[in-house]
This record gives sequence, C-alpha cells and structure tokens, in this order.
Amino acid sequence: MIKNTTKIQKLCWVVFMIYIVGLFYFTFFAEALGRGDPGTYAAVKRFNLIPFTEIRRFWVYRQELGMKAFLLNVVGNILAFMPCGFLLPAISRRCRRGLGVMAIGFLISFFIECTQLIFQVGSFDVDDMLLNTLGAVLGFYANRAVQFIRFGRRLKKSGSRVRIRELGDKR
Repeated sequence: MIKNTTKIQKLCWVVFMIYIVGLFYFTFFAEALGRGDPGTYAAVKRFNLIPFTEIRRFWVYRQELGMKAFLLNVVGNILAFMPCGFLLPAISRRCRRGLGVMAIGFLISFFIECTQLIFQVGSFDVDDMLLNTLGAVLGFYANRAVQFIRFGRRLKKSGSRVRIRELGDKR
C-alpha cells in the first residue's frame, strides 16, 4: 500500500482484497455453483467467443432452464463485479474516471475467464466478460452517486453553496 493513504482508503483496500478472495472462491471452488470438481466437465475445453450467445440462450430458454439459472448467470455476473467498480475509485487515483474502472474490471474478468479455460472449471465466455465489465461500470456510477450525495450534504452543512455563489458574483 502507499504511505500517504487515509484510513478510509486502507479500509477500502482491505475490503477490496476480501472481495477479490471471495470472488475467486465463488468462481472456482463454490460447490453450490457446480465448481470444485473438474470431473463434472468434459475433457474438452468449453468456451464461447460470440458475444450475446449465452445471454440470448439463457433468455430464450428461461422457462426450461428456470429463472434462477437466468438470474444467476446474467444478473449474478453483473452484481459480482459491482463492488469492484464501487471500490476501485476509493483505492486508486487512476480509477477515478470510468474508463480506468472499465479497463480494470475487464482485465480481472478476462483473467478469471482464462483461468477457467485453463483449469477447466466453468467455461471461457465472452458474455461473462461483457456482463462483468458492465457490473464494474455500474458499480463506478453507484460510487459517483454516493459521492455526489455526500458532497452535496457537506456543502449544505457548511453553507458553501452561498459562498460559492457570492464568489461567482464578485468575479
């Protein structure tokens, strides 16, 4: 960690590390999600390189697969990366803009998908990378909304809006 970090940044680093460990656990070892036993998958490596194929399949066959499968795959992939997008701006200056969060969210997702392909736990799915990146971006915007609300309350308490208006009139 960097020396000049605040207590909140240090706390966010700890929470982020716990989040990453949990993400990797659920991605690779959670038996409830069918992980952890490579014998359950065929010897061939499974992958999807065509965008929106799996999303469309889960939507079209949601009656047969069940709504739980749809929510777990589509909504779960988005929700799984929202904490990443929410925490990254707090721990890194480079991630104070949406493009940095989107890039890091994509890279983490790409790493996970490649690891799944190599170790045959799950499958490499470009749709998962799209949904995970979307989740990171939505988490970033949730962070921005929280910061906007926090900043607005702080301005109301200090009366800074009036002072800013006064300074603007004097110039």
